[in-house]
Amino acid sequence: MNTTTKQSHSSPPPAITESRMSLKKVVKGRLAQPLRVILYGPPGIGKSTFAAGAPAPIFLGAEKGTAQLEVDRFTQPEKWEDVLAATTELGTADHSYKTIVLDTLDWIEPLIHTQELNEVNKTKHTADDIDDIGYGRGYNLALVQWRKLVSYLERLSEIRAMNIILLAHSQIKSFKNPEGDDFDRYEMKLHHKAGGLLQEWADEVFFASYETYAHEKKGRVRGISSGARIIHTTRTAAYDAKNRHDLPSELPLSWDDYATAIASGSPANSEDIKKAISELLEDCSEELTGRVNRAVNNAGDNAAKLTQILDHLKATKKG
Repeated sequence: MNTTTKQSHSSPPPAITESRMSLKKVVKGRLAQPLRVILYGPPGIGKSTFAAGAPAPIFLGAEKGTAQLEVDRFTQPEKWEDVLAATTELGTADHSYKTIVLDTLDWIEPLIHTQELNEVNKTKHTADDIDDIGYGRGYNLALVQWRKLVSYLERLSEIRAMNIILLAHSQIKSFKNPEGDDFDRYEMKLHHKAGGLLQEWADEVFFASYETYAHEKKGRVRGISSGARIIHTTRTAAYDAKNRHDLPSELPLSWDDYATAIASGSPANSEDIKKAISELLEDCSEELTGRVNRAVNNAGDNAAKLTQILDHLKATKKG
């Protein structure tokens, strides 16, 4: 008698594919990434010189401020499409550039506004200025173009590993303070919607100024400039600034000093910060001195925490 073996016709279990979000793929520690920097300040202070010190830079929209610098530049763009074409070229062509410098953002903004005006007026002339495109619609349209530029720059950062440096001039504007009296402060010379978008995207936002100190003579206090050019890396009531590398609140206006501060992995030597705190406390009240000293003891040698204490003490004394 023949016997037959019963065979299973059931399908094999599906292969298990590992999720992109698997814990096995967790990335630990700090990531080395290209830098995304905004630097703004008054004309002639040295913003272009700062950018020229970055690794293998190429300038786009370079103003006359680079005439005396030995740098590579794109041909001067005449319209918004030229700016996008230049960033596209850097993303597709073979080259050895490691940094793109937009010099300056407030030079680019009118090109965007002209682009939007031309689009609006294609069918019927309705606007002579971006403000004529009613109820802020013109600036919302411009914001679409700014986002497009950010996406192009993001591609250069991620795919070509290029540093991004955006330069801008500063202006003084009144700040509507919801918690008290309004006051004047430095801002980028851009429409606030564009400025907000770019500042949120950048890793670092620096304000450049000349170092000043107070000098009292015959009962009158005057601000005296030392002539030194510095960058401010943290926000105060006087200007917008930020950084994501635990930098000291002030640095010399120099790419080398900035790069050195990042490479150090800490804002500054902890003993130097403690010394600066101690000097600021010399004419402070016993109550403030006690609070600060307790905070310093709790911080130990953590340079980032000590820098926060130093910045808070500076703000307290200015107030």
